[in-house]
Amino acid sequence: MDVLLVILMFASFMLVLFTGFPVAFVLGGVGVLFAALGSVLEPLDIGDVAELRSIGFVANRVFATVSSYSLIPMSMFIFMGFMLERSGVAERLIDAMRRVLGPAPGGLAIAVVLIGVVLAASTGIIGASVVLLATIALPSMINAGYARWVSAGTVGATGCLGILVPPSIMLVVMGDQLRIPVGDLFMGAILPGLLLAGCFVLFILGYALLRPGAMPAIPAEQRSEASLATQVRDILAALLAPLLLVLSVLGSIIAGVASPTEASGIGAAGATLLAVRSRQLSWADFRKVCYQTGRTVAFLYALIFGASCFSVVLRGYGGDEVIENALHALPFEPAGVLALVILIVFLLGFFLDWMEIVLIVAPLVMPIMVGFGFDPVWVAILLALCLQTSFLTPPVGMALFYIRSASKEVSMVDIYKGAGPFVALQLLVLLLVAAYPPLATWMIQ
Repeated sequence: MDVLLVILMFASFMLVLFTGFPVAFVLGGVGVLFAALGSVLEPLDIGDVAELRSIGFVANRVFATVSSYSLIPMSMFIFMGFMLERSGVAERLIDAMRRVLGPAPGGLAIAVVLIGVVLAASTGIIGASVVLLATIALPSMINAGYARWVSAGTVGATGCLGILVPPSIMLVVMGDQLRIPVGDLFMGAILPGLLLAGCFVLFILGYALLRPGAMPAIPAEQRSEASLATQVRDILAALLAPLLLVLSVLGSIIAGVASPTEASGIGAAGATLLAVRSRQLSWADFRKVCYQTGRTVAFLYALIFGASCFSVVLRGYGGDEVIENALHALPFEPAGVLALVILIVFLLGFFLDWMEIVLIVAPLVMPIMVGFGFDPVWVAILLALCLQTSFLTPPVGMALFYIRSASKEVSMVDIYKGAGPFVALQLLVLLLVAAYPPLATWMIQ
């Protein structure tokens, strides 16, 4: 009976999801509906519903989840990202790197990747990074004669680095849901994130050498007349502020000086000071940043609330045991089961947002993976790498739509074509980290 109820609960979720209702309401509504069903079934002694005594029990568990202290960094890092966007740091970096790297084939694309790493380590907000790069860097690449699909793919993939490179909002949520210290996840994601950015650069270099017409050097008349030393000094000056901000946030966490919550406060304050120092922050801008932060945090908390309600009820029906028994029954070794889980997560990324997968799937499979003897940080980083592809895979890859909304110079065909090679590179890095776990664990050992 319990297995049937678990299957019915999942089926109800998928059915209502495709009706177009907001995911947060679907998760919460299905959870409350089946919690009420559990309250009806309990007196009848139908099924094992010992954990579903009442709607009140579910409400208490959900409240404990959404009031978790470990979720505080999420709001601070989001504020930090929006405030840094207002500081003008990205514009100065792009202008400085364009003058230095533009004369080389593929130089503009490499500059975008390098800037994307800085933005990823400074913001962690995918939408802001992709839109910013699509607005500022994409027109420069197209005007320089770059192939539109290469330009769109570079911008989309680079803007998505923030979902993996600390301080990542996804890692904060994963740490809370999987009961893994956020600091460990941050340290575990540094090398894979840099490795991924390095693969992007190698791909761009290789393609520029094979197809120089697709990524030409900028024309001589558009190049800077300043000396190389002056241009390098401009880059260092533009990099100084964001690097200090990154070091103050991540450095304090890695050194053990501050917790992720305290470091997020440092980052938010530092980004505000940078915006004030740039003299680009008006009172109206400050209010807009607060509004954007509140709206984004409210959206994420709505998802957390709904998913928590769904998962609590699912566990009450023994859903975690059903999934555990199903995975143990597979005719695979533990590594094969892990590979199957990663494949399922990858396929789910075509249709679900990363938040739903992290809140529903990850907490169900992580205890099983740990039971197999796998390092939880390593498994979490593998899941994060896999979930990063969900931003670039149709039909619901959010980065694809961010690019389209921010720039009318590229078509959806160009965007989809450009996303393909970078998704392949993401999967390559996923395989490398899977084959060599120390890439994700050596900094915390």
